[in-house]
Amino acid sequence: MKWQFLVFIVRWVLNSFGLWVAVRLLGTGIQNVEVTAGIGGFLLAGFIFSVINSIFKPLAVVLSLPAILLSLGLFVIIVNGALVYVSIALAPGISMSFFNSILTGIILSLINYIVSAAVEIRGGKSGVNYDN
Repeated sequence: MKWQFLVFIVRWVLNSFGLWVAVRLLGTGIQNVEVTAGIGGFLLAGFIFSVINSIFKPLAVVLSLPAILLSLGLFVIIVNGALVYVSIALAPGISMSFFNSILTGIILSLINYIVSAAVEIRGGKSGVNYDN
């Protein structure tokens, strides 16, 4: 149980960092990104996204399975963007358009993939039981 909590904390911090990176990348230019939040705002937004991603993403994927199958998996990008959009809407101090949420979802998906691969390598190949 401690290992799962540690993985959640790592995902939370990296999602917060990913949101900060995405806002900095997408905030340059004429895009619809507004930020009045500081570090605490990004940590809160990362926490909200981590919780929503953990709880609602499996449900959203199951409900949108026909669209995902018809688009050969590309609709998952829209699902991720919608989850980011909802998370950003709930977080104070950060707002962005739906299109920018989709781009942010792509960035956060890459970060989550890297974390998942690192955790799998660390937990899977060492033979140590981390459930204690």
